[in-house]
Amino acid sequence: MFLGSASVIQSAGPGIILGYAIAGFIAFLIMRQLGEMVVEEPVAGSFSHFAYKYWGGFAGFASGWNYWVLYVLVAMAELTAVGKYIQFWYPEIPTWASAAAFFVIINAINLTNVKVFGEMEFWFAIIKVIAVIAMILFGAWLLFSDTAGPQATVRNLWEQGGFLPHGWTGLVMMMAIIMFSFGGLELVGITAAEADNPEQSIPKATNQVIYRILIFLYRLAGGSAFAAAMDARHRRYQPFVLIFHELGDTFVANALNIVVLTAALSVYNSCVYCNSRMLFGLAQQGNAPKALLNVDKRGVPVSSILVSAVVTALCVLLNYLAPESAFGLLMALVVSALVINWAMISLAHMMFRRAKQQQGVKTRFPALFYPFGNVLCLLFMAAVLIIMLMTPGMAISVWLIPVWLLILGVGYLCKEKTAKNGESPLIVTLLFRPPRPGRVLSASQFPTYNHFIHISGVILLRKKKLAGE
Repeated sequence: MFLGSASVIQSAGPGIILGYAIAGFIAFLIMRQLGEMVVEEPVAGSFSHFAYKYWGGFAGFASGWNYWVLYVLVAMAELTAVGKYIQFWYPEIPTWASAAAFFVIINAINLTNVKVFGEMEFWFAIIKVIAVIAMILFGAWLLFSDTAGPQATVRNLWEQGGFLPHGWTGLVMMMAIIMFSFGGLELVGITAAEADNPEQSIPKATNQVIYRILIFLYRLAGGSAFAAAMDARHRRYQPFVLIFHELGDTFVANALNIVVLTAALSVYNSCVYCNSRMLFGLAQQGNAPKALLNVDKRGVPVSSILVSAVVTALCVLLNYLAPESAFGLLMALVVSALVINWAMISLAHMMFRRAKQQQGVKTRFPALFYPFGNVLCLLFMAAVLIIMLMTPGMAISVWLIPVWLLILGVGYLCKEKTAKNGESPLIVTLLFRPPRPGRVLSASQFPTYNHFIHISGVILLRKKKLAGE
């Protein structure tokens, strides 16, 4: 969200507020659909449980692997963003070099001690939350004081080219990039399922998302009002860093660049942790090679970390070959994977509701506007894909979707062919500390250590002890 908002402001202008409101509403509908399912069946883990149960084996298999690929792509995008933030200070350093350096550092930390990772992520999260609050307050201060001069005014929302300087086309064409900012919201429902009282915690966590969305809209309103005239040469940097830079306050600009750099490293740090546990979970389900179940004496899933790292390392090569277009391509790939993710949630929810209605069961936390809300979400996903097909540099990510689904189909057939029995795959938690060597987890011992909620670039860390420890 920090880096991607630059191009959105340039194209949509202050209309970015409307764009985030539309995408936020769709995200909220998806959250309510997932929330309804989790309240009825509070299973610790991925929504692939519902895809398996109400849709079929392939849907569960595909949703699990797509979720892993989604966060590998997010990790690659964040490493690319790190390279761009470093260039704010050292333009001569190529993005691939910075990406490679932090790739090695973060993966080394995750391979050594999970406690170090947890403490580091805790402080990363605090810094990011404080920074977001500070940016909101700073935007309000600029708008209602004379510090930035007469150019910083609420009138910029409709002046300087108007609320939609490039018309509705400019806003519509940015919806795919705007959607990128809402990836990860579904983790709220998944992690809340492990709370002591899911019937209360899940509705509360789900409904609070709308307030968080409004907070970010306020921040964007302030940023858009001041940055409406930002020209094309500034798209590669974070808008709020440039605001301080244009004001002549290099100290604060540097400090804020440190914050957004920390935010990117934090998300990548979390992705390294989450991706390895997702891959480990796929192996426990029987949907990935058993070799990925290998853990060391400290319970670190070394094989899963290394495999995820090898795939993520492709971003270094991508930044070497195409440094200017790497971030845009990765963002497009993330959105394509996210579209699959959200569409599967909405479709699984429709099948879930149909099954409950046939059973005569009335759900306790019904989704909004069912089934029209589901249809609206699916139409929105289709519209995003059409927009991406019309956007230079993004179309390839849409054409890769059928290729990816074909690969998943072949993988599922191979998995079914080699299965030794017909038992349903075990649905395990996506985010967990793996067991010690030789230790087998029972259904009542799903770990809940270091859960993360990725909300528009903000990671909220929640620590809980392992059940029974």
